[in-house]
Amino acid sequence: MRNIQVLEDRRRQEAASASREERVAGAITRFTGSMTFVYIHLAFYGTWILVNLGLVPGVPKFDPSFVVLAMEASVEAIFLSTFVLISQNRMAAAADKRADLDLQISLLAEHELTKLSELVAEIARRMDIRTQADPELKEVQQDIAPEAVLDEIEARQRKD
Repeated sequence: MRNIQVLEDRRRQEAASASREERVAGAITRFTGSMTFVYIHLAFYGTWILVNLGLVPGVPKFDPSFVVLAMEASVEAIFLSTFVLISQNRMAAAADKRADLDLQISLLAEHELTKLSELVAEIARRMDIRTQADPELKEVQQDIAPEAVLDEIEARQRKD
């Protein structure tokens, strides 16, 4: 429960530390990703099209070639894609932080398990307990250098 609360508190702090521009971009992105946005656009563009096809009696055509509609939709698409990219950049930065934290925790757990296996092996040796130890035990007792692992991963990725 404590860890969940810490994570929730951290997310609230990160949201509070967002710049005004990031908060606006996030709000716009959330709204434009909603069905309300779709319904508003259906009504707006549907009305625009019906009026300019001459299907609404008493309302004069104002964009019979739909050039203005196409321009408006293009400008809207440019801005919406920019807002989405801003939100994605913020989400990617948060994901990078979480990945770094996950890596740190994994490295710490690996180090602790290495030390624990060394301790258990030493206890068994002092108590003169002989076991048919797994051949991988020696490997488990070796500390892993993270930079060596990263170098190996990068080398294998270059081969592919």
